[in-house]
Amino acid sequence: MTRTRAGLDPPPVTLVLIAAGGAAGAVARFVVDSAVLDRFAGAFPLGILVVNLSGAFVLGLLAALIVDRGVLPSDLRSPLMVGFLGAYTTFSTLMLDSWRLFEDGLPLLAFVNVAGSTLLGLVAVVAGLWLGRSLG
Repeated sequence: MTRTRAGLDPPPVTLVLIAAGGAAGAVARFVVDSAVLDRFAGAFPLGILVVNLSGAFVLGLLAALIVDRGVLPSDLRSPLMVGFLGAYTTFSTLMLDSWRLFEDGLPLLAFVNVAGSTLLGLVAVVAGLWLGRSLG
């Protein structure tokens, strides 16, 4: 088999499952962001923060359960971690929302958004890893 940056060439079914996971992740991102914004309207992009933090937590949890502990089948790694969560979490949206806050004359909120998302995202990943590693 030919080597690629991600390892061995994946079988076509794996690519289809990653694409399906990505589609589901993009829809989930829209639904969660919209639900949060419907309940908590304001200048701060709280919906994307919730998406990124929940995605970081679930990524940590899945990494512990699939990669570290082998509790879940390794075949789930690419569709869930690359496909679903890759589309669900939104670094580019985080950056755009932060820049728009800055342009709107809210530089403190822009800083809070970037710094808070980074710090809380790390906490969420660690919490997911801790939970995943402690199950069982």
